[in-house]
Amino acid sequence: MKACLPFFVLAALLGLLPRAHAQKAASHELPITPATAAWGYYDAAAPPVLRIKSGETVRVHTLITSTPSRLEGAGLPAAQVEPNLRDITEHVTNKGPGGHILTGPIFVEGAEPGDVLEVRIQRVDLAIPYAYNAFGPKSGFIPEDFGYAKMRIIPLDAKQMVAHFLPGIDVPLRPFFGSMGVAPPAAAGRINSAPPGIHGGNLDNKELVAGTTLYLPVHAAGALFFVGDGHAGQGNGEVDITGLETSLTGTLQFIVRKDMHLTLPRAETPTAYISMGLNEDLTLAAKDAVREMITFLVTEKHLTRDDAYMLCSVAGDLDVTQVVDGTRGAHMILPKSIFGKVKAAKKN
Repeated sequence: MKACLPFFVLAALLGLLPRAHAQKAASHELPITPATAAWGYYDAAAPPVLRIKSGETVRVHTLITSTPSRLEGAGLPAAQVEPNLRDITEHVTNKGPGGHILTGPIFVEGAEPGDVLEVRIQRVDLAIPYAYNAFGPKSGFIPEDFGYAKMRIIPLDAKQMVAHFLPGIDVPLRPFFGSMGVAPPAAAGRINSAPPGIHGGNLDNKELVAGTTLYLPVHAAGALFFVGDGHAGQGNGEVDITGLETSLTGTLQFIVRKDMHLTLPRAETPTAYISMGLNEDLTLAAKDAVREMITFLVTEKHLTRDDAYMLCSVAGDLDVTQVVDGTRGAHMILPKSIFGKVKAAKKN
């Protein structure tokens, strides 16, 4: 009589048992060069500069949105201008209609229109020791009061994580990417990088720091993710049209969500849920932010619409995201701490 192998040994030989250690998801590096830069647009027709699988991470490099001549004109020494910025300014001719220098797009396998791209922002790091802030005669929230242009170079202190704005004035740093988005629907063609929209894009939401997750509705195969417009910090409103504009590197993880369906971007921090509203009219943007939070509470927390509306009023903070990008932004922040465990009923 032949001896039989134990089942678990046979199964292991046949590959029927799960591996003892799951294979770690791949990680990619995406530099910013003339070949990986998208200057001033989001576009479903843009050729991907990187293809990845769902679950993989990318360490992405982004550039300050400016030019060497403007930075040097504001007093920055020529030696401190990044070589990549000089290369892109000189060699990228496929531009517009906006002004942001974006990195991408990244094609995420399996993403299809109707899905959601989950972007986990794992790290955001300063790439250079300075930022700028600027306004112009036809930009910002009150251009009628400032009919001229001005730019200031602002030193960044990475050790203390402050910007030395002026002697005696230090601004805390909270670096984030002002622009993170996917391609718009193909029918929209190439769109301006300045106004945010259903694709995300130039949201300028200062809450999107490391540790935050951004959810973007997908409109094109592969999602086609673009990122840039690095900010070392910013105030809500971004009233003069710029924050602490700088170059950043970041580590982002991308996950295709077939189980989610959104009409507008949404975000989540370790401590809060964030809904967003976008409209040329700030009042309508604020209404959409509230409606989006109500929808979240109804679908994810199983509240009635009446209770969700009331909860938004007693616990939600409705903030102005920005008022300077053509399309205004508003967002509502709802703390996770209010959703405690339901206490068991006391026994008689």
